[in-house]
Amino acid sequence: MSWFAAHALSVVTFLPLVGVLFILVTRGSPETVARNARWVALIATIADLAVAIYIWANFDGHTAAFQFEERATWLGGNITYHMGIDGISMLFIVLTAGLMPFCILASWTSITDRVPEYMIAFLAMQTLMIGVFCALDMVLFYFFFEGGLIPMFLIIGVWGGKRRVYASFKFFLYTLLGSVLMLLAILAMYFYTGTTDIETLLSSAHFPVAMQFWLWLAFFASFAVKMPMWPVHTWLPDAHVEAPTAGSVILAGVLLKMGGYGFLRFSVPMFASASVTFTPLIWALSVMAIIYTSFVALAQEDMKKLIAYSSVAHMGFVTMGTFALTQQGIDGGIFQMLSHGVVSGALFLCVGVIYDRMHTREIAAYGGLVNRMPVYAACFMVFTLANVGLPGTSGFVGEFLTMLGTFRVDTWVVILAATGVIWAAAYMLYLYWRVVFGRLVKPGLQAIKDLSPREVAILAPLVVITIIMGVYPKFVFDVTSVSVAHLVREHQVALAFDRAQTLAAREKAGAHP
Repeated sequence: MSWFAAHALSVVTFLPLVGVLFILVTRGSPETVARNARWVALIATIADLAVAIYIWANFDGHTAAFQFEERATWLGGNITYHMGIDGISMLFIVLTAGLMPFCILASWTSITDRVPEYMIAFLAMQTLMIGVFCALDMVLFYFFFEGGLIPMFLIIGVWGGKRRVYASFKFFLYTLLGSVLMLLAILAMYFYTGTTDIETLLSSAHFPVAMQFWLWLAFFASFAVKMPMWPVHTWLPDAHVEAPTAGSVILAGVLLKMGGYGFLRFSVPMFASASVTFTPLIWALSVMAIIYTSFVALAQEDMKKLIAYSSVAHMGFVTMGTFALTQQGIDGGIFQMLSHGVVSGALFLCVGVIYDRMHTREIAAYGGLVNRMPVYAACFMVFTLANVGLPGTSGFVGEFLTMLGTFRVDTWVVILAATGVIWAAAYMLYLYWRVVFGRLVKPGLQAIKDLSPREVAILAPLVVITIIMGVYPKFVFDVTSVSVAHLVREHQVALAFDRAQTLAAREKAGAHP
């Protein structure tokens, strides 16, 4: 095995930092430095995507074992630098690496102030996000998980809109508060088992049922805010509205997925009894998110805010399917996260296209764009229909599987959640109709231009990916299904063990009153 193959995960994780070094040593006039920073960031993200595709091409989807593992001494006390991926984490690396070049291109002309610092923030965030999906040590995972807050905090706070400081601090404090509880849970798990190695904990650690209850709640506090679940979702619309376009793309496309990934990596397999106990709570919050935020989205006049609320609703399907604890439910949840990463990111890019021209996100400021921007209207239509969940688009597959997997367990939850598809059609088609169709009567829109070659290069690949995922989802399930089946099976084994332990304890207590 070559050095590159043996250290592929470290390369894909830290390669963006090489771009950071190049930007830091660039010298010249401000215009030269800004131009070089853009090109370095673009080249670094494309190179990182190439490494991610290499890992995907060499990934064995027929085994649930962790692959591309790397181990090295780190902090001592059984806390190691341990990296590895399985079918659950593999495609999230590709998603993260794949979205970043589009973010750099989307910022090419819209970001003119402090360009080197902006590109450095994005490259640093890419390293931290990919690290989350590669880490197989809880302390290492926490380092990457929390570290991603800092560059996103700066991106919103420095390059955001008028209320950027408020939005950035709200985002930071919400997510930090939840993650402090997760840190306490990690410490408790370390003192109980003597290790923070995720692979070891998954294979051999069994926590008492009473301890699982508190550990599950601590992890839930962090992951629920990150997704975000109702009612701790209120930071998301503000963050999206104030963030620059590329910041919104990464926020919706990747950062929200860390919560769902955390549930799959920690909550479901490690705390089996607690996951079953809290499933009704998860379902109630998921249904509330799907229905409530859909109605809130209907009332929005800001395009970014409407799409932000739709993200909360779509994440409701993810949590519902994940805690159905069935093969179809979890497969659907993972697919929905991947699909939402592409579709929601593309929708924010579509908003950014017309915002760069008109400098407003108010829906009322538009109308009749199809007359001047037919190519834009076509791209926007594909992503709108995918967000609705139209068959033939990626949005349909994930939602259908999450409902199918949950229907096997609880019919009424699915009946209530299925109304979310109707509400999604209502607010998304209403948005599309008001922005794209109708007569072109507003004076400011008379000279608006269609997509530039750069914008076509951004949106066209996302259109193709959205349709391919909807028509041929097998390439995703070839990666995920074996690991998901193993996860479901191990969850059932752990649940049976916990129940046997509980029964034995009760019999012992009955024999010795």
